[in-house]
Amino acid sequence: MLGKRIFDIVFSIFGLLFLGCFIGLTFLIASIDTNSNGIFKQIRVGQFGHLFTIFKLKTIHPKNQKISKIGTFFRKYKIDEFPQFYNVLIGDMSFVGPRPDIQGYYDLLKGENRQILKLKPGITGLASLKYAKEEEILLNQENPTFYNNHVIFPDKIKINLEYQKNRTLLIDFKIIIKTFFNYS
Repeated sequence: MLGKRIFDIVFSIFGLLFLGCFIGLTFLIASIDTNSNGIFKQIRVGQFGHLFTIFKLKTIHPKNQKISKIGTFFRKYKIDEFPQFYNVLIGDMSFVGPRPDIQGYYDLLKGENRQILKLKPGITGLASLKYAKEEEILLNQENPTFYNNHVIFPDKIKINLEYQKNRTLLIDFKIIIKTFFNYS
C-alpha cells in the first residue's frame, strides 16, 4: 500500500519535528530516572519475519529490573513509544499494524497465521487497543506465561489476521483516532 507508506513517512517526519524537543526532554528524564541511557533498544520480529531494532524510552531500572514511577507514567500514556516514529520513518514499522514481538511468537506462526508477517508491525493496532492493559491482565493470572500463550496471543493473531484481510487507509485513520482517545 503506497498510500500507507507515504502517510507513514509524512507523519513520522511531522511527528519527529513537532515532538522532537519533547522526545529529547523525555529521553533526558528517562536517562536520569533509570541512571542509564534513556533509550531502550531490542530486537523484534518485523515484516516477512525480518529482525529489526525497536527504539523506546527506557522505563525499567537496569539494576533492579523494576518499572520506575516515571516509567509507569510514560507507559500509561504511551510516551515511551514516541521514539518509534524513527522506526516508522526508516520503514521498519508503520503507525498501524500488529505490535512487533520478540522472537518466539510471530516468527513461529504456521499456515494462514503467517499472513500476519506480510504486515509491517505498528505503533498501534486493534489488538493493541484491546489489550492496552495487558500487563495488568497478566499480573492477575495464576500463570501469566500460560495465559499469554494460550489466550491473549491467539486472540491477537485472530484480530491481526482480520486487520490484514480488511485493512484500508480509512481503517488506519479510525484506529489512530481510537488510540489517541484511548490514551488521552
